[in-house]
Amino acid sequence: MKSLIVLLTVFVISIAAIKLINEVTNIPLAGRIAMAAMLVFTAVGHFAFTKGMSMMLPDFVPFKTETIYLTGLIEIAAAVGLLIPGLRYITGWLLIVFFLLLLPANIYAAFKHVEYQKGTLEGPGLTYLWFRVPLQLLFIVWTYLSAIRF
Repeated sequence: MKSLIVLLTVFVISIAAIKLINEVTNIPLAGRIAMAAMLVFTAVGHFAFTKGMSMMLPDFVPFKTETIYLTGLIEIAAAVGLLIPGLRYITGWLLIVFFLLLLPANIYAAFKHVEYQKGTLEGPGLTYLWFRVPLQLLFIVWTYLSAIRF
């Protein structure tokens, strides 16, 4: 939920700032700025809640802690890539693939009731998926519209 709030808040602020500075409305740019901010916000979680996020990965995944750190770094790199005009297109496609690859971990975490911030197995469970799956789809569509389509 927090990531959605960051995304939407930064989007509205970006629209206003771009309009104020350039006297035009640039929705795709505002969308990329918002997605970049959201990615940096979620990347911080990879370093602050490493133990809990590691619990989101199935047992067969090796180097769980390192994987969590790596995905945090990928999110930061994607945030930067979205803001560089020559990289936004390829970054957008790679980010969509990244979001698709994250979905199984979120599903696994829901089945295991992982509460990643506390590092416990007392999370909301399957009800979490009613929010998380549409949110993941929103991130994919958002990325496509702001970084690839326009």
